[in-house]
Amino acid sequence: VQLQASGGGLVQAGGSLRLSCAAPGSISRIYAMSWYRQALGNQRELVASSPSRGTITYLDSMKGRFTISRDNAKNTVYLQMNSLKPEDTGVYYCNADIQAPWGRRDYWGRGTLVTVSS
Repeated sequence: VQLQASGGGLVQAGGSLRLSCAAPGSISRIYAMSWYRQALGNQRELVASSPSRGTITYLDSMKGRFTISRDNAKNTVYLQMNSLKPEDTGVYYCNADIQAPWGRRDYWGRGTLVTVSS
């Protein structure tokens, strides 16, 4: 299962970007869809997670600036990032907890680079 992520780029501080990540349309059951970030020299950390049911969660530093949403009909998750700061720079990865015919597991997208200049 391949997740297709897009939307990264270079933006000035205070600007906005919208990331997208799509799972194949043949997948019929997706549980949580999430975004992670890995800054240079740091471990990958959870930015936001949208469960199939339940409460959306955010990394504290993103609350009020980032919004995760999903379109279940398209098997797609989005991350709207506003008021970007240089410390938001990193590679953003999408993750999906998928029930495939062969079993349930997590899948990762390739990562999309977000660079915020000061």
